[in-house]
Amino acid sequence: MKNLIVIGHPDKNSFCYNGIFKTVKKELEKCNNQKVKVIDLYHEDSSIPKKELINEYQNLVTWSDRLYFISPVWWFRLTPKTENFFDEVFTPEFAFKFVNITKIYAIPKPFLKDKQVRTYITHGAPALPVITLYLNSVKLRLVMGVFSFVFGWKLSLWTKTKQFWSVPAVSEQKRKKYLRTVAKDIKKDIK
Repeated sequence: MKNLIVIGHPDKNSFCYNGIFKTVKKELEKCNNQKVKVIDLYHEDSSIPKKELINEYQNLVTWSDRLYFISPVWWFRLTPKTENFFDEVFTPEFAFKFVNITKIYAIPKPFLKDKQVRTYITHGAPALPVITLYLNSVKLRLVMGVFSFVFGWKLSLWTKTKQFWSVPAVSEQKRKKYLRTVAKDIKKDIK
């Protein structure tokens, strides 16, 4: 299987980068039949013209069987470069197109529905207010407003989008538990 990891955190010492990303990569590389490529959004080669970089990213998405997205939440969205990736790479005619169902209504037809997707999101906030007061808007917007357009309507998009809560405040033991969850998920994906 061909795996593409998209990491969207600028700090290589962060839990997203140094914890989740490295765990996903390590678990995938343990298997000989797993090919792994990485898009590191905050450490990309700035000498490559933007249009070429987007084309390269689209080629990697096309190449992959499985995509892994890793990002923290900033201001109730993923990082700016992760959101830009969605805007610039998952474009109409590459990732989806709108198909009219009436004169004034159209629905998205996904072009990447054969891809398997897993997402890890870290929050600085605890789960209770995000899920109740803010109606889990980060995950809802991501799955319903981005992923469903390009990957189609699949329950797995919801269940395979995992959120880790209060990351800056939790104990090292809790972070290790989060990473065990990640390792277990990857092992499931590989089977």
